[in-house]
Amino acid sequence: MVYIISWQQYQEAAEHLYASSPRKTRYSVKWRSSEGKLVLKITDDVTCLKFKTHSSIFLGRFEALNRSLIQKMMNSRPVPATVEQVPPATLSTPKPQATSKLPGTPAVSTGGGVKKKKGKKK
Repeated sequence: MVYIISWQQYQEAAEHLYASSPRKTRYSVKWRSSEGKLVLKITDDVTCLKFKTHSSIFLGRFEALNRSLIQKMMNSRPVPATVEQVPPATLSTPKPQATSKLPGTPAVSTGGGVKKKKGKKK
């Protein structure tokens, strides 16, 4: 159980370890808030790979590794991100019309506003 220092080496080794024995491989993540340390561990009971960091720079890389491993564990291919064409009429949301029930009173929208706090009595 030696910590791998380079992220690139850890990512490649972790994906290779999972590919070699997918049924036995376990992956765990530990976050120690008191120390501000993130520890990643992947093992197949024979080989154990660990990576630890104190830097928040690795969070994006960690998320990419998680996505990659989860897609492999789900046995699915990544869906390419496509932007569908939406007609402009469906993009605009209609504004709610405020109606007054009593004649002669102005129409007031009943939004979910916050009530003012009452002042302290002297």
